[in-house]
Amino acid sequence: MSAESTESTENAGSTDTTEGTDAAVSRDEIFTKVRDHLSAELELEPGEVSDGTRFREDLDADSLDLYELVMELEDTYGVSMSEEEAAKILTVGQAVDFVFERQPQS
Repeated sequence: MSAESTESTENAGSTDTTEGTDAAVSRDEIFTKVRDHLSAELELEPGEVSDGTRFREDLDADSLDLYELVMELEDTYGVSMSEEEAAKILTVGQAVDFVFERQPQS
């Protein structure tokens, strides 16, 4: 077993969602990560972000904010999102579902 595999196995029960963890993450954990990222970047209270929150209309997020979120999701969860796919994601819930459905499975 490689050192990376051993590390992933040891972290499987952890709530740490850092890159390299092979265990699938729950939708709630993904939502929390997205909400926390948006709250910090846009200086919002976490309670202001829900599944139905629209990035542009409700959060006044610009293209740079959205680009940073996509990079964060790709790096954290090992998913890849094209510009076309990103353009179709209008709400927080859609972003969470995108990651949840495409995250690498162990």
